[in-house]
This record gives sequence, C-alpha cells and structure tokens, in this order.
Amino acid sequence: MPQILKICTGDVLELKKPHPCGEKLFTVVRLGSDVRIICKGCGRDLTLPRVKLEKAVKKIHPAPTESSSKG
Repeated sequence: MPQILKICTGDVLELKKPHPCGEKLFTVVRLGSDVRIICKGCGRDLTLPRVKLEKAVKKIHPAPTESSSKG
C-alpha cells in the first residue's frame, strides 16, 4: 500500500518536471483531496488532485517553524 506524503501548508515542493516558466519549486497553500500550490517563479496557482501531486513530488522542503526562528 503506498505511503501518503506528509505535506503541510507552507511547505515548498520540488517537482520532477518544471512548470512552463522553468521553475520546479512550488509553495503549498491548501490541503485536502485536492492540493493548491503556487509556482515560486511566476506566481501562477494550480489545484491538483493529491494522488497526482504525490506522484510528481521529488523532494519536500519543510516550512520553517516558529520555534526554530526564535533564537
């Protein structure tokens, strides 16, 4: 049974294929059965089914937490 990726709002996803603008990094805005992401290059937003997005993800860069920013 495939594992469900632990994706949180604010995470930056690196996808296997680039967006037409050339950027591979996307910020997660909304989660659910559909996931809304925003391209870091051109700012275009996309809503994709979670299953399709999970297959396209190469790497997850976690969002910075509040506790790690305080020092």
